[in-house]
Amino acid sequence: MMNRVVLVGRLTRDPELRRTATGTAVTSFSLALDNRPTRDGEKSTSFFNIVAWNQTAENVAKYVRKGSLVGVDGRLLQRSYEKNGVKFNVVEVVADSVQFLEPKGSDNSPSATTSGFVSDNPYDGEGIDTTSDDLPF
Repeated sequence: MMNRVVLVGRLTRDPELRRTATGTAVTSFSLALDNRPTRDGEKSTSFFNIVAWNQTAENVAKYVRKGSLVGVDGRLLQRSYEKNGVKFNVVEVVADSVQFLEPKGSDNSPSATTSGFVSDNPYDGEGIDTTSDDLPF
């Protein structure tokens, strides 16, 4: 079975960095994505809640803000919880990686030091400046 989601959109609010009881970083934010116009030319927008963990969470909280354009690669997670006797079902995207899609120094980019790609996978090129013209490929 496959559970893979790839989204490109703009943050609707600043990311919220929190820590679990064991100190693990977790950041949540929401993305707005433009849908294709209908046959009548009507435009609409979809909103998705995103959750990032560990180093990805810390980097997202540090480098992006409301309005930033990002790409998210992750998976869907459905969970439920009960609050005040009412059961809630939630579907959210758990980010495996987040790519910053704004050029350095743009109006929506809060930092000129972002590498452009954030992931918890140590073998995916994290820390490599992907904006350099001297890439080997």
